[in-house]
Amino acid sequence: MRVVLGEDLVLLRDGLIRLLQAHDCEVVEAVDTGPDLLRAMVDHRPDVAVVDVRLPPTFTDEGLRAAIEARKRVPGLPVLVLSQYVEHLYARELLSDRAGGVGYLLKDRVSDVRQFVDAIRRVAAGGTAMDPEVIDQLLARSGRDRPLATLTPREREVLSLMAEGRSNAAIAGRLFVTEKAIGKHIANIFGKLDLPLSEDDNRRVLAVLAYLDRV
Repeated sequence: MRVVLGEDLVLLRDGLIRLLQAHDCEVVEAVDTGPDLLRAMVDHRPDVAVVDVRLPPTFTDEGLRAAIEARKRVPGLPVLVLSQYVEHLYARELLSDRAGGVGYLLKDRVSDVRQFVDAIRRVAAGGTAMDPEVIDQLLARSGRDRPLATLTPREREVLSLMAEGRSNAAIAGRLFVTEKAIGKHIANIFGKLDLPLSEDDNRRVLAVLAYLDRV
């Protein structure tokens, strides 16, 4: 898997390179500024780009802007954005094209190597990987929405895991139930939220995230 990496902190960048290489990833270029990141993503068209939100020269949101611009130039280019803090507006902008192949994780998640690598592979495959804290914020902000209030505690748990981008099998494994049981929960959730049910995992994730973002 070919990766472009955008990170300005030398120690973290070197650590990420070693981590990625240890998991059969080829880092085709590692850069430390927004303009260089945009160039590298467009030139290399990697299987996935791993991007810090804040990059020089202004350390605001250059990484995010470069990722969004790169996806305009190369539609569907998979991008996993890393951020020091939760900011659901960043997630909203990433998801605005409804194309999938995007992820938003807190940098702290990098320490959980299995979870981090799983997120990279999910995004590279065209899926979605959203940080649990982003989902928690969206659910808290949407807590008074009437349809959401009708969900059972188990359905909210399934909804949260689904919004993170997890498949039925992954949710079933996390909750120690069968995939059939998860399928029933998802059908109930989509019925209560009046969302069109799809067999495609990523379409379901995007539908749920779009719903949470608008209520």
